[in-house]
Amino acid sequence: MNDEEILALLNARDEGGIAALRKKYGALVQSVAYGVLQSRQDAEECENDVLLRLWNAIPPAAPKSLRAYACTAARNIALDRLDRAGAAKRKGVTLPVDDLAECIGSMGTAADRLDENELAALLNGFLSGLDHDTRVIFMRRFWFGDSFAEISKRLGIGSAAARSRVSRTLKRLREYLIKEGYDL
Repeated sequence: MNDEEILALLNARDEGGIAALRKKYGALVQSVAYGVLQSRQDAEECENDVLLRLWNAIPPAAPKSLRAYACTAARNIALDRLDRAGAAKRKGVTLPVDDLAECIGSMGTAADRLDENELAALLNGFLSGLDHDTRVIFMRRFWFGDSFAEISKRLGIGSAAARSRVSRTLKRLREYLIKEGYDL
């Protein structure tokens, strides 16, 4: 079933839309949630939360990409769940997003000067300038939360190579943001 058919079912409030959504994107949603939470059980619960969120949001929401919409919901729900779990439970655990913030500074300072659309445009501009493999490595690390071992296995490169490319890309991102006038 394609996305338009799933959206039509959801818009018609047909529960078959939920089943179709689970079948088409369930594994992807769980993968995104697992990348943040590192727990299969929590990732499965996030999948259910995502399905409920999409059921409640559509209509009136009409996403252009159901896949991206579901992945964004999964990531946000997983991050919220992690925040609720508290810092004490994740003491010693470093999330990839923490690595990103450490290398480019607090995103809060940039958000104070930029609205979300401007920040998104800057990041999209930077990402569009990367070669395909580097962009995939960067997104797998910081969006999906993949470990370097998972990235290296997925792309058939060494873990050290993946780590090195991420490090160099973070340095380039910092330089890009500074060049654009944002001293992070």
